[in-house]
Amino acid sequence: MRAAAGPQWPGAAFFVVSIDGLQFDANCRRCTRLAGFLDTVRSQHPEYFSRPVPAFGPADARLLIVGLAPGLHGANATGRPFTGDYAGILLYKTLHEFGFATRPVSVAADDGLELIDCRITNAVRCLPPQNKPVTDEIDECNTYLAYELACLPKHGVVLALGTIAHRAILKARGVRLSKYPFAHAAHHRFDDGRVLIDSYHCSRYNTQTRRLTTDMFRAVFRAVRLALERDAS
Repeated sequence: MRAAAGPQWPGAAFFVVSIDGLQFDANCRRCTRLAGFLDTVRSQHPEYFSRPVPAFGPADARLLIVGLAPGLHGANATGRPFTGDYAGILLYKTLHEFGFATRPVSVAADDGLELIDCRITNAVRCLPPQNKPVTDEIDECNTYLAYELACLPKHGVVLALGTIAHRAILKARGVRLSKYPFAHAAHHRFDDGRVLIDSYHCSRYNTQTRRLTTDMFRAVFRAVRLALERDAS
């Protein structure tokens, strides 16, 4: 597939496959630990996707949601972010409620669900052992995230699900972490007009311990929708 033209930035040569008009290497093996782990998982679960998981959603979406990494029996199995695992239950239900998804449930990559003005990706595109990527792996994958952020329309909104996603976004943008500290429901505006909104990750642990409730997550999406509507006016 021919790579589409896009923003020029350091690291662009790594992108050899075009996904939804954006460049992405679906066969990336730059992280030795992750590549080896995926090989093992693929042998144990040959029916699983078990490759770097591409972003999901229209390339020109004004909302970019960034999670941590694919889950073993979720995105790693289905090939679509937050699809098939517990974390996706609250996310897609809320996306549908606020008009960002055509359906409230995401179970498989071919289930017909479509995102509306929204795109979902992860700070790390490959499944990490114990769901814990190391710093070098986050840094290696940061070139992919930087490209996604560079393609975000003017006055777009980035939603960070968790501190690792938040830090990866700031690194990809080349800004100081201390200038934009993470806090649930925090609202940051970058110099170029784009907005970063933070949320606790919608993981099973966070929702079951009520660190993140449905109402808290809905409030975050109200802020997202408000930011998009304000900047569109």
